[in-house]
Formats: sequence, C-alpha cells, structure tokens
Amino acid sequence: MLEKRGPAIIIAISIIVPLVVVFLMLMPERYNFLGVESGLFPLFHAILNGSTALLLITGFSLIKSGNRNAHRAVMTTAFVLSAIFLVSYVISKISNEPISYPADAPLRWLYLFILITHIILSGIILPLVLYTMYFAWNKRFDRHKKIARWTFPIWLYVAFTGVAVYVFMYPYY
Repeated sequence: MLEKRGPAIIIAISIIVPLVVVFLMLMPERYNFLGVESGLFPLFHAILNGSTALLLITGFSLIKSGNRNAHRAVMTTAFVLSAIFLVSYVISKISNEPISYPADAPLRWLYLFILITHIILSGIILPLVLYTMYFAWNKRFDRHKKIARWTFPIWLYVAFTGVAVYVFMYPYY
C-alpha cells in the first residue's frame, strides 16, 4: 500500500514542509516553549549538518566498494540526522527571533551566496532524498541509482553549507 501512496506522500511532504518553514520565519511572535537558549540551536544544527556530510561521504565510499548493507545503515543514519535537523530547525524558528548577518561584516557577499544557494537547494533536496530512499526501500535500485547521482552532491552541498553558515554567523549569535 505504501509503495503506491509513496509518491503522493513525498509530494505532499515536499510542499508542506517548506511552506511551514516560511510561515514560521514570518511569524510576528516567537514562542520558546522548550526554554532553550537561542545560541544552542545553531551549534546543534551545525553538528547535525557536519555529521550528515561525513555520513554521506562514508555512504558513497561504502557503495563504491560494494558494501550495500553498511551503505544502507550509514545512509539511513544520515536521513535520520537530517530529519532531526528539520524538526529542530522548525522548533528554533518557533522559539527564536532571526539573527541577521551585519551589512558591514567582512565577506558578506560570500556569506549571502552560500546562504542563498543553501536555502534554494534545501528546498530541492527534500523530495530528492525522499524519492532516493523510497526507491531503495522498494528495491528499485536502477531508479535509486539514477536519482542518487543528483541527490548525493546536492545533499552534501546543503549539509556542508549548513556548517559554513554557522561558521559565518558564529560571532553574531
């Protein structure tokens, strides 16, 4: 049943999640219902993104060496960390006011380029990851391999630039 409903669920998630994130970013008031200091979220997110990047590289290496079982375990862990990141990111947007990168900060143009590409590709990566996982779970490895060729570099870029955004913003948290 899930095999037939999978694409519809993936499309729904891929539309709803970005809309929820945008809505939360535009909220006029924040609700810190967990009582967590705002500075803890960015570090946690950087750790999740950095760990995901390492797992993606490891997973790539494992599949190239033919170790499917280890690849599956590592990529599933990367997926779980990304899901934890997404939930935590939504909670952070509910809880904390956004912090802007100062207009007079050094390398602002580089920061903005990284941030803008990170945001755009973050929206694109969600359905790619979901479809890549969907095809693997349903043992449609020909389709999995085709889409993974796009998913891997984009997901790696999003994870890496998530850490880069944290490094740029660190002095301002």
